[in-house]
Amino acid sequence: MTPAQPPRLEAVGEDAAVLLADIHALAFDTPWTEEQLARSLDGPGAYAIMAWTGEHPAGFVIGRAMAGEAEIITIAVRPEHRRQGLGRILMDAAIATALAFDAAVMFLEAAVDNEAAVALYVSMGFEAAGRRKQYYARGDGARIDALIMRRELNTGAG
Repeated sequence: MTPAQPPRLEAVGEDAAVLLADIHALAFDTPWTEEQLARSLDGPGAYAIMAWTGEHPAGFVIGRAMAGEAEIITIAVRPEHRRQGLGRILMDAAIATALAFDAAVMFLEAAVDNEAAVALYVSMGFEAAGRRKQYYARGDGARIDALIMRRELNTGAG
């Protein structure tokens, strides 16, 4: 068996909002619109990294870094590309970008019931830092808490 090609990573901007929205719609119960995703990239320190497998967009991460802090705005991986290490690759790229912006700490939020995401973030050195009650809306109208997670950068973790 031939090993899979590593994904190609590419910085993208607001002009990629259609692709970002397509992936986000596959990844979340209440996906963001093209306009919401484009707005998330409008501002100082905002960045997006798209992962491509062959000619197909497989996932992306949007982050922001400024004033010594960074945050993951959203990360999404197409269902057929999950459990293959793509989330970790995207997170590593987001962390590297945040470090290039001189960020010393990174924050993110994950639904408390998203065990795979929480496990990934913990394995990359993130720790629980708080909770937002009923933060995420589900497609069925239910609401779920968000776990706020934090990681010091430049620690060698990850």
